Amino acid sequence: MKWRGRGQSANVEDRRGMGAGGIGIAGGGIGLVIVIIMTLIGGGGPGDILNNIQGTDTNQAGTYEETEQEKELADFVSVVLADTETVWSELFKEAGTEYQEPVMVLYNGQVKSACGTAGSSVGPFYCPGDYKLYIDLSFYEELNKKFQAPGDFAMAYVVAHEVGHHVQTLLGTNKEVMALRNKMSEEEFNQYLIRLELQADYYAGVFAHYAEGEGYLEVGDIEEAITAASAVGDDNIQKKTQGYVVPESFTHGTSEQRMRWFKKGYEAGTIEDGNTFKAKDL
Repeated sequence: MKWRGRGQSANVEDRRGMGAGGIGIAGGGIGLVIVIIMTLIGGGGPGDILNNIQGTDTNQAGTYEETEQEKELADFVSVVLADTETVWSELFKEAGTEYQEPVMVLYNGQVKSACGTAGSSVGPFYCPGDYKLYIDLSFYEELNKKFQAPGDFAMAYVVAHEVGHHVQTLLGTNKEVMALRNKMSEEEFNQYLIRLELQADYYAGVFAHYAEGEGYLEVGDIEEAITAASAVGDDNIQKKTQGYVVPESFTHGTSEQRMRWFKKGYEAGTIEDGNTFKAKDL
């Protein structure tokens, strides 16, 4: 992606080296659900997430020295965030409303959000309680090595996916889905979570459509994003972590579904064509 020398977002909050003070899970169980569904990688059950969400006060601030690679990554994701601000402001304006920009929080190790205090092993996540997306930049290496999804546009996909959750919050989609939580079984509710995640993948594709239109993409960028989308599919993660697949426990969609909806957004470039909740075939 052509990003060097371009404008960065003013909505970046750098908390690296600051540690985190636990505040528990906002809103009880529903707050935990929100944290679970807003993580990019998913794949684990509630117990796995709980191991990385602290409900007690902690303060692990320490000395932090930014490496050159981390500085470059921080600059890169800031440019990507600025690009998402441009595209979504334009699309919201076309729809007759105003886009409220989210804040990106950079952290390392552990971070406090309005949804609770999370460890970096939870992965990048968005918290609708404070309109912020949280990213430990070490996830770039995890994408590269653990998920075998290298490349800067793979990371751009990650940022754009979390911003997609912010778009869902502004449009009221998250609230509608969460209202169903206690009205059905966990397996039934998981189907709505999958559609929520696939829509965020679609919105990431909308961002890629814009980036290409502006001439920011380089050869191989879309392939990098598609590889990342495939790598974080529920089926792929479960195969790697436990050796078998349990479709009833899926919350994010299969690799094929995540790739398909990203590509749909990339090809369409609109909000309207991304209604995963009305789609008969995901």
